[in-house]
Amino acid sequence: MQGLLPVSSISFEGRDPGEIGELLRRIRECRLADRNKALAVIARRQGILSRIICRFLGIDRKSLRRYLRPFDQGSTAAPFSRQVDPSRDLTNASTKQAVFALLHEPPANRGINRTTWKMADFVRVLRSQGYSACPQVIRRITKAAGYRWRKARTVLTSKDPAYTQKLTLTKAAGYRWRKARTVLTSKDPAYTQKLTHIRSILSQLSAEEAFFSIDEFGPFAVKTTGGRSLMPPGEQRVVPQWQRSKGSLILTAALERSTNQVTHFYSRAKNTAEMIRTMDLLVERYAHCRKLYLSWDAASWHISRRLGEHIEEHNATAGSKCRPLVETAPLPAGAQFLNVIESVFSGMARAIIHNSDYGSIDAAKASINRYYEERNLHFQQHPRRAGKKIWGKERECAVFNEGNNCKDPYYYR
Repeated sequence: MQGLLPVSSISFEGRDPGEIGELLRRIRECRLADRNKALAVIARRQGILSRIICRFLGIDRKSLRRYLRPFDQGSTAAPFSRQVDPSRDLTNASTKQAVFALLHEPPANRGINRTTWKMADFVRVLRSQGYSACPQVIRRITKAAGYRWRKARTVLTSKDPAYTQKLTLTKAAGYRWRKARTVLTSKDPAYTQKLTHIRSILSQLSAEEAFFSIDEFGPFAVKTTGGRSLMPPGEQRVVPQWQRSKGSLILTAALERSTNQVTHFYSRAKNTAEMIRTMDLLVERYAHCRKLYLSWDAASWHISRRLGEHIEEHNATAGSKCRPLVETAPLPAGAQFLNVIESVFSGMARAIIHNSDYGSIDAAKASINRYYEERNLHFQQHPRRAGKKIWGKERECAVFNEGNNCKDPYYYR
């Protein structure tokens, strides 16, 4: 490798000296992979032990045998040739056909509870059909065909014959469409104290205690929704702005931090009665715990006097009824971005709400129920605090951090 040995000092029995010169040239001039192959061939022919060659080059015995086999069969160029696997070739018509055939199917046809394909699920289903294309090859195939990720366009249509006149009047009066701004700064004067209190609880949380992040998702209408989807060239998904709603839903959910389990139900409204219902449900489900901590934002129904009185009445009789004590740990006002359940809502919305067109409220509920059943089962089998990496579209991991931005400004409530 350093050029210290003359060509005449290296000899292979029954081989042309020109082949030795070619190997030495590759050691001096070619890329690392070719250098390793040439070094392995020369070293083995000079009687150096295989284990020493593998240790020096940082390769395993299997790779060494793969380097030596073509040369032993009489070919000097064979070890350095690059062969392309036909199954990985982008011009393979059967692979491309399988990719687009699967891409055109909704994931629900394959038992996947999503409205759009996720790459990991796409690769898994494709491999079950006998195609071993990796994510990079799939992306190259779709990109070469002109497919791009596009956001659905909302069509602004009105059947009012006086639409133009009314629109002109509103513009003249100074009315404009404005998108709501997501505020990432809390104005609560007790921000630091409340944050310190929550961190103190979490740092000292015992196995007999449970901490819940609680919030509501909705109300949201069950109708055709927009979102980003992979579209062929020249096409764009269109969603009408005015639709007849099939109903609306409010989802109330509580995320238990230590086990990453979600308890959810459907509410008729956002009020104190639903918060009392949430508390009673958690008390029954976690009756084996000694104490429950309930954390939520500063909405009026989360900090109402009636809710406080209900908690006091419960704690007064909790000991005699063998029920856990309940304590609240409210978030600072205007700090919904610190509520970890918001990140879980974001993941659910992107997975099964965006690009959806459920036929009824029951169909939407069935999809939401299945989503949380699969999520809870996953974290029961893999007990760790994970969100973004496994559930793909959750904005933050399911851990409390003052640097979190859990609330996604792009999913609607």
